[in-house]
Amino acid sequence: MPSSHGYHAYHLVDMSPWPLTGSVSTMMLTTGLVKWFHQFNMDLLLLGVLATILTMIQWWRDATREGTYQGLHTQVVMKGLRWGMILFIVSEVLFFFSFFWAFFHSSLSPTIEIGTCWPPVGTQPFNPFKIPLLNTTILLSSGATVTWAHHAITSSNRSEAIQSLALTIFLGLYFSALQAFEYAEASFTIADSVYGSTFFVATSFRGLHVIIGTSFLAICFYRLYKCHFSSDHHFGFEAAAWYWHFVDIVWLFLYIFIYWWGG
Repeated sequence: MPSSHGYHAYHLVDMSPWPLTGSVSTMMLTTGLVKWFHQFNMDLLLLGVLATILTMIQWWRDATREGTYQGLHTQVVMKGLRWGMILFIVSEVLFFFSFFWAFFHSSLSPTIEIGTCWPPVGTQPFNPFKIPLLNTTILLSSGATVTWAHHAITSSNRSEAIQSLALTIFLGLYFSALQAFEYAEASFTIADSVYGSTFFVATSFRGLHVIIGTSFLAICFYRLYKCHFSSDHHFGFEAAAWYWHFVDIVWLFLYIFIYWWGG
């Protein structure tokens, strides 16, 4: 189809400043975190957060314009986007695999420095049948509601899609709030031996993925409200739903091995 680059069956993106501003803003974000940890100054961190959010908004705006109004996301392009999303999720699986490797390496053969037992002596782990079990129920329910939204979109039932997607976003926010409360009530910190390190690194990165997934679904909710999706052209939502199901599966592994078995 015709584009600014000529006739192509695939999509060539126009020149964009957002990859550059995105890398600069995330560098400010990372450096700002280090500055906050060591100097207790959040100026650079807040500037990095603001720059990252502005880049995200404008980059999403351009991608939405290309796919919704300019017709550049053809079936061939969407096939490439699907493979890109699949490979991204595979990379995320390997990312979390490293956390589980660290956890099992320490828990299956605890060293003498931590008392040759797991959890280490003096560490009081969470009760897996309280907030962790509630969070598991919330996420499994959110997986059902996002699937409901997907079926509603493919059936051109816009009202049901809006309701189910709004419920999914609410459940994601509820999960994040409960995890924050859980951290506030924890009897140990990230500095408490290898147990605290592996627990908080794994669960906090998992919590960050919930926040990212909730943001993706919120953008999809806005686009759904604006009638950007149709029954056969809704890959933006489909990618967010895949990501959300991945987040659900990771949580099940975390709950079973870190909260239940590991505790």
